Amino acid sequence: MAHLNVLISGGFSGAYEKLLPEFIAANGVEVATGSGASQGAGPQTIAAQLARGVPADVVILSREGLDDLIAANRIVAGSGVDLAQVGLGVAVRSGAPKPDVSTVEAFKHIVLTARIVAVPASTSGIWLTENLFPRLGVAGKIEVRKTPRGSDAAAMVAAGGAALAVMPDSEIKVAPGVDFVGSLVPEIQFMQVFSAAVAAGSGAIDISRRLIDFLASPRAAEAIKNSGMEPLH
Repeated sequence: MAHLNVLISGGFSGAYEKLLPEFIAANGVEVATGSGASQGAGPQTIAAQLARGVPADVVILSREGLDDLIAANRIVAGSGVDLAQVGLGVAVRSGAPKPDVSTVEAFKHIVLTARIVAVPASTSGIWLTENLFPRLGVAGKIEVRKTPRGSDAAAMVAAGGAALAVMPDSEIKVAPGVDFVGSLVPEIQFMQVFSAAVAAGSGAIDISRRLIDFLASPRAAEAIKNSGMEPLH
């Protein structure tokens, strides 16, 4: 039986988990799935895991993270495929009042009121801390707690360690202990593309490409939409 090792970041995980059993049943393949952040520092990013030899045939992560891997020659040339895109939203602790996020000023207000805001240390958190928060004039006025993964940011909010988290909609919707408040408005939105590619050194290139083709197929579109993302095929 063929065997695949997949490394995936959080944004696409909800759709992937729904789709994987169908792929396994149709192809008679065993799949081992590991997780890691698309970008950032620390030992658990996908790049760091690949660098220390963690086995991987397929990687699924943000387009920015994939471009980093391509530059580092960690990807089979020409194997990258964009799967879906998703915007950023706001999460609060389950049962807490849902604040207004319907305007830029409303979002700015809730961030300032929150004082402590959790964000992933990966692609979306990098954009928030380096771009949006300075642009809104809230940098330095709030405490931003970066977590290794989006799931950790949601867990911090669920435990009361932060009043809210800003992270991809698709990660909020599968996280326990938090409620989805709403997406950021277009003027301050960051649409993140999630992509898949075959990892350099894979010994299962054909079945790896088959998995990527399946995730990019019309068959996968409904699960992708239900996870809070927009399919790109």
